[in-house]
Amino acid sequence: MIALALTVGSGYARATTDQDTLYKNKKAPIPARVEDLLKRMTLKEKVLQLQNRGAGKTEEIARIFNGESFGCTHEMGMNAQDCADMYQQLQTYMLKRTRLGIPVLTAVEGIEGILQDNCTIFPHELAQGSTFNPTLIRKMTTAAGEEAQVIGIHQILSPVLDIARELRWGRVEETFGEDPYLISEMGTAFIKGYQSFNITCTPKHFVAHGSPSGGLNCANVSGGERDMRSLYLYPFAKVIANTSPLSVMSCYSSYDGVAVSGSRYYMTDILRGELGFKGYVYSDWGSVERLQSLHHAVDSREHAAIKSLIAGVDLDVDGAYEATLERAVETGLLDIAYINNAVRRILTVKFKLGLFDNPFGDPARVSKVVRSAEHIAIAKMVADESAILLKNDSNILPLDLSKYRSIAVVGPNADQTVFGDYAWTGGDTKEGTTLLQGLKEAIGNKVTLNYTQGCDWWSKDKSRIADAVKNVASSDLAIVAIGTRSTFLGRSPKYSTSGEGFDLSSLELPGAQQELLEAVKATGKPFIVVFIAGKPLAMPWVKENANAVLVQWYGGEKQGNALADILTGAVNPSGRLNVSFPRSTGNTPIYYNHFATDRNEPFDRPGSPEDPKGHYIFDRPDPLWAFGTGMSFTTFKYLDCRVADSVLTGKDIIKIDVDVKNTGDKDGKEVIQVYVHDKVSSVATPVQQLKAFRKELIKKGQTLKVHLEIPVSELGLYNEKMKYIVEPGEFELQIGSAADNIHFTKVIRVK
Repeated sequence: MIALALTVGSGYARATTDQDTLYKNKKAPIPARVEDLLKRMTLKEKVLQLQNRGAGKTEEIARIFNGESFGCTHEMGMNAQDCADMYQQLQTYMLKRTRLGIPVLTAVEGIEGILQDNCTIFPHELAQGSTFNPTLIRKMTTAAGEEAQVIGIHQILSPVLDIARELRWGRVEETFGEDPYLISEMGTAFIKGYQSFNITCTPKHFVAHGSPSGGLNCANVSGGERDMRSLYLYPFAKVIANTSPLSVMSCYSSYDGVAVSGSRYYMTDILRGELGFKGYVYSDWGSVERLQSLHHAVDSREHAAIKSLIAGVDLDVDGAYEATLERAVETGLLDIAYINNAVRRILTVKFKLGLFDNPFGDPARVSKVVRSAEHIAIAKMVADESAILLKNDSNILPLDLSKYRSIAVVGPNADQTVFGDYAWTGGDTKEGTTLLQGLKEAIGNKVTLNYTQGCDWWSKDKSRIADAVKNVASSDLAIVAIGTRSTFLGRSPKYSTSGEGFDLSSLELPGAQQELLEAVKATGKPFIVVFIAGKPLAMPWVKENANAVLVQWYGGEKQGNALADILTGAVNPSGRLNVSFPRSTGNTPIYYNHFATDRNEPFDRPGSPEDPKGHYIFDRPDPLWAFGTGMSFTTFKYLDCRVADSVLTGKDIIKIDVDVKNTGDKDGKEVIQVYVHDKVSSVATPVQQLKAFRKELIKKGQTLKVHLEIPVSELGLYNEKMKYIVEPGEFELQIGSAADNIHFTKVIRVK
């Protein structure tokens, strides 16, 4: 007897038999299931699979989706429990109340934890990068992935693989830093954590989005084919090869005048053809429509949709596909084959993620999993390892509390949690621990803490600086918390000085913060600067005048506890700079991996305001603090370095052993870094390129042998004919603890 199934859709019913529905057979190969389903779909049903439709409250499901299945959905305003309950009902609706029962991909931002209210708030991506600890970041995203899984989320719209080479850009905080190799290592670990729960990440923004002209978000990125391949494609190529993500997000910007989201060369020939990407492309929000409104590459929304689809952008988030593509096929403007290819990719992802068999989360476990004590502890671990100690005159840190009766805590970020863009919070302090709160918890009644804000973080209002000065003058020591602020763009941020769309024309400290610092200095009291920010700013005065400088890129909900534990010595700092500090706005770009011609020519005689010279007339071209820099409360000595072979071929692996001793009186973590310099090359190559690093805990008095490896294939370049080759000759290996602190150099020869 043949079983019959009645499928109900919008205004019609259709009887099917089990033997007809190959796509529902769990044992059938995925390609066969995809093709079976594809041939059953109407043109409209196919177009809707290429579209995101935002979800709402549970009671609004029928109105919003109207019996139709979409490719993807998102919800970024509910708390975790309500969202989990809603997604449970939404997937039930998709399976039972749409004609073909196609489940929907559920997507959310997850760069610093899941963007649903009450989820764990982990440190932002820039802070993740400064840990130099991929294993820890994988542990972090495994925890975040567990929260996503119980909520019923299948796709994470992260990580950002853009390169932070333009510091005026507001989204520096969303990157892993300025180095392509570091980005690829951290991005790989980030994705693998989420993948442990069968969740796909969405590396973005493909490609070259992070160096916009003037630092203005979405502006054109200038460069040639060699920059594209050597820099911007590198992290995507490595991450795709290492993790095989099932989705990638396109970008808003253009590269060398070509709007990337409308370019078949970038989105298909390179992404799929050269990099081997097998998933589907998810548009950045509005990037399809912006082919018309921003780039003026086409003259209508319909042509924008057609151009983007043909380029290889499979799913549109902002409505352009849904509004235009069906008519474009019917009028002959678009070959349906392009729609079929895109639908095929999206359905394949849904089958690979198992959505047709089980698209549900586990709402009953949300309260046990989301923001659990274990996950919050991981957030604290990441914050601990991300903070960077840049100055510590006379070992003023960690604080010897027996020396102080009172400590002034001042500054706009002293009693404010700052999570950065794409955290679910607003501007409140209640969702995390501020520096002041952390200090109160760490110090208790041992020392009196006197708090005065002094000034805000953005305006020129100096009226409260006098109160801060009185506070500092009556205290034994001052801790001054300065920096930037940003919050989730989707929740109407106010007065942001960092984050998406909040770019800076000047990298000087915003508002009256410099005046506050100078007033504190004038009291004669020792002061420690805690810089809480989403990017480096130009702070030569701080470097020269502060007794200590501690940097914390947005450190998540335990930010204040991590900073307090470092200041008081419970935690030994181990973060390293993943993006260099400039001396001034005009000192940018300041990334470490520059060409030999771009800095420090042989006849350079850098000047100063007191003694003008050249290159620059009034300043130096070097960074204020260089990539890889970071201090500890202990000391390390690099004793020896050995390279297994000095002559290698292109198929070999460079094997390096470094002996490092902890010569201080505290256990600490050291980041051993290996840079490579091609001594003679047919085209310009950087003076240094990070190609290996390891973060290791070395106990006091212990000597540790650290092993690092670099494939010789990593030493290649794109030659004059744009062919990637490893040229024979000598390469210098630079082994050290920062880009400007090299302890050993070794030369190898490639045959």
